[in-house]
Amino acid sequence: MSDPRVAKLGELLVNYSLALQPGKLVRIDGATVAVPLVTEIYRAALRAGALPRTRIEAEELELISLKEASDEQLVFIADVDRQEVEELDAIVTIWADRNTRALSGAEPDRVSRRIASRRQLINRFWERIDADEAAWVGTRFPTEAHAQDAEMSLAEYEEFVYSACHVREQDDPVAHWRGVSSELEARARDLETVRELRIVGPDTDLRLGVEGRSWLAADGKLNMPDGEIFTSPVETETEGEIRFSFPAIFHGRGVEDVRLRFEGGRVVAAEAKTANDYLRSLLDMDDGARVLGELAFGMNYEIDRFTRDILFDEKIGGTIHLALGASFKKVGGENDSGLHWDMICDLRSDGEVYADGELVWQAGRFLQEPGLVAAAR
Repeated sequence: MSDPRVAKLGELLVNYSLALQPGKLVRIDGATVAVPLVTEIYRAALRAGALPRTRIEAEELELISLKEASDEQLVFIADVDRQEVEELDAIVTIWADRNTRALSGAEPDRVSRRIASRRQLINRFWERIDADEAAWVGTRFPTEAHAQDAEMSLAEYEEFVYSACHVREQDDPVAHWRGVSSELEARARDLETVRELRIVGPDTDLRLGVEGRSWLAADGKLNMPDGEIFTSPVETETEGEIRFSFPAIFHGRGVEDVRLRFEGGRVVAAEAKTANDYLRSLLDMDDGARVLGELAFGMNYEIDRFTRDILFDEKIGGTIHLALGASFKKVGGENDSGLHWDMICDLRSDGEVYADGELVWQAGRFLQEPGLVAAAR
């Protein structure tokens, strides 16, 4: 029996996140385990008059490539992939795994090279997104593996995922996300005039220049679920230290208790409780990997637990996350890298954020309602 929440999620992605119009070419990407959601998105796309196609891959292929491909094969990009980047109107990415630790044994250097080789395609598609020529959204299909990571049963995890997306039977998902969009937009506008942010917390005192950068509201158009406001810091103006209390997960592999020190905008010292080799390999991926590409406030207070899944964890209400590597050109970011690695700093119990010296965030919440911060400055 099909789950009506899956069908409702498919409709939300097609009609709200992507706003697909008749005749638009959309590709739906997912692993075999995600076929139920692939099916519902395909159905919803047809009903919207779009032209859907699917790319369904066996979960083992990436690991086989990392272990057995030659150096040339590892970084090969086919012409058909370049062509699709230019012709597709939209892409839906469904993240779903049967084994979230499948790549744990892969050589860190080969993982880094594989990621970096595909960044040119990703960058080009983001250029088209920023120019309003294309659209993309990513979402999660709940599986046993992700439920185990989140320390839930599959039924509990499904309820967690679909509640966060607001696609349960009683929900009006479009109305909900439109309301979220309005609130986050107001909060983002508050930060437009800020020149410097200072983050203070346990083993953390970090200053980030944000003057001249715009802020965006993440309101369900790029991720589902969503709920954050973000920018790209000025590349040369990050100074100080930060400790990330949650494990930093990248391609299924976790690095525990990451501590970074910045000087002149670059990471000059890095250590972690575990997987230091993996941490260093990613920092050395390319020249831009040691520079921050993102600063964001997690604003979804319905997501209140760590699940080892960045789609949810970066939105945890009361947290801040930073991403090493590629920045967002749309907000004024200038850093290029094959890396974009989100790391989460939990400020809910003991944390403060200052905007140009003024305390604006304490214990995980802004101190004033949206629209009042800018007026008070």
